Amino acid sequence: MRILLKLVLDCDADAAWRALHSPRAVAELYGPLVEMAPMDAAGLPTRLESGADIPVRLRTAGVQLGQQLIHVSDRRVESSEGEVRVMRDSGIPLTGPLAALDVWDHQMAVSPAPGDPGRTLWRERLVIGGAAAPALWPVLWGVWQWRAARLRTLARTWAFDPEPPAAPVP
Repeated sequence: MRILLKLVLDCDADAAWRALHSPRAVAELYGPLVEMAPMDAAGLPTRLESGADIPVRLRTAGVQLGQQLIHVSDRRVESSEGEVRVMRDSGIPLTGPLAALDVWDHQMAVSPAPGDPGRTLWRERLVIGGAAAPALWPVLWGVWQWRAARLRTLARTWAFDPEPPAAPVP
């Protein structure tokens, strides 16, 4: 089963890509509806790097929703409109209602909006599977509509994110 989003956001693709790799920005997408907190005492990383595994706890209104492992991988593809950057979370829910799913594949793609390189074409695809998927799909669909509204609101603030400092050359 799939949930799809396709939006044009009021920020450039570079700012959207940086936000997509910021645990704080990702957590804000669900807030205040769902809170995402680190499971590790070290806390969340400052940036979601390709290959990283990040264990998090999710809760709403003080009620635990469960634990989830976020596994990040990045790729770039060329399309007729130019480069598309894709972040994939192929982690899996560990506990809670979502742990009844056998499949969790969440991909988010950013590229300059056609005809307006100052804006971002944002596309998402969440694929879920397992016996619980039909029951959980409507709930997740609703959460993704909330997420779309938050994306539209928060993207305007991402345009002001500074570029990360360049690594010193040895």
